[in-house]
Amino acid sequence: MVSEQDWVSEQAIFAAGDEDHAPGEPWTGPLAREFGQVAKVLLDSPTAAGVLARVVHAVKALVPEADLVSITLRTKEGRYTTPVRTDELADRLDEQQYAFDEGPCVEATRTPGEGVVDLPDLAEAPWPRWAPKALAFGVRSVFAVGLVPADDPPRLGALNLYSRQRNGLDKVDRDLAVVLASHATVALAATTAMTAAEFEQAHLRVALRSRDVIGQAKGMLMQRRGLTAEQAFDLLRRTSQDLNMKLVRVAELFVSKRNEL
Repeated sequence: MVSEQDWVSEQAIFAAGDEDHAPGEPWTGPLAREFGQVAKVLLDSPTAAGVLARVVHAVKALVPEADLVSITLRTKEGRYTTPVRTDELADRLDEQQYAFDEGPCVEATRTPGEGVVDLPDLAEAPWPRWAPKALAFGVRSVFAVGLVPADDPPRLGALNLYSRQRNGLDKVDRDLAVVLASHATVALAATTAMTAAEFEQAHLRVALRSRDVIGQAKGMLMQRRGLTAEQAFDLLRRTSQDLNMKLVRVAELFVSKRNEL
């Protein structure tokens, strides 16, 4: 993790220009290392997935105030997906925005200019359905920037930062966020292997695996507790809500511990 002191020092070096940089001396600060790694992965990776993952890693390293980071992609048909994230909670936060059609990552794809959406206090957010859910998950502030900042909305997607602190992302460097979002955009433009169709296929594979494991869990509940299929699914759903955990994860845990129950 890059400390705030390292980050401030690195910014000072970049702002100072070449006069403070000895000839032949390598740029070894945290900012230079992260961008170097992003560029290396961009050149070496046959797909966009590796670069997007590296961009998310770079954001976590360079913006320690961000507790959760994710990248939203928008298909030509207008569907949203989250191919990379730092935490399952970021995935849930994104998915609820897609379901409600409101929230920072959705808004960032539609906002003109740089596409920056900055909400320091979610209690004052203009999203009546999504904001209460995010607050219930312990998220207090959000910052999102649209991919392809130079293009008119709707954009290709968004880079999303979440904090558990009110005003927790006030120190985010907007220029840095735009540059990192641009790296994600370049990755998607420069690599063709991970196309929208492949993302759809990956999403379908996950959906099929999820359906299978939920079906297994339902079958076990029906057999062991004498429940109907509808009652078994309702029990799994209520457990998911009570534990603040994805339904498929609850099903996976239930199936994996079947010999202990």
